[in-house]
Amino acid sequence: MFKKDKSQEEEESYGSINLIGAGTSITGDVVSKGDIRIDGTVKGNVNSSAKVVIGTSGTVEGSIVCANADVSGALHGDIKVSELLFLKTTSRLHGDIYTNKMVVESGAVFTGKCNMGAQTKLHINSEEYGKTNGRKAESAVA
Repeated sequence: MFKKDKSQEEEESYGSINLIGAGTSITGDVVSKGDIRIDGTVKGNVNSSAKVVIGTSGTVEGSIVCANADVSGALHGDIKVSELLFLKTTSRLHGDIYTNKMVVESGAVFTGKCNMGAQTKLHINSEEYGKTNGRKAESAVA
């Protein structure tokens, strides 16, 4: 009687917000259709079809693939953003950047190559960033 159909469940999962709090450490890949905020530590790849936020106390040791990203903490790995990457004053990024658009605040630090523009966006989208190891991605963090 009150069952949700599949389309309602899929729609809700896109709007979900996932939080990895300060003091929390995750080893392994994180995959989600919704937004992800990382204030703890992730040792593995992060994949989201929405927005990824790394807070000032957040650290990611692995690659990130997402639609939008705000980085205030540390990233040790490549980042692929199909829309907008925002590097805040306290951000420390060690890896290559692939993005359509980027904002870098004064004080932000990144070491690596930067590839930017519409061609990069097409390349990221063509890689089907919603897939992992040939399987359809599903929300791994709730």
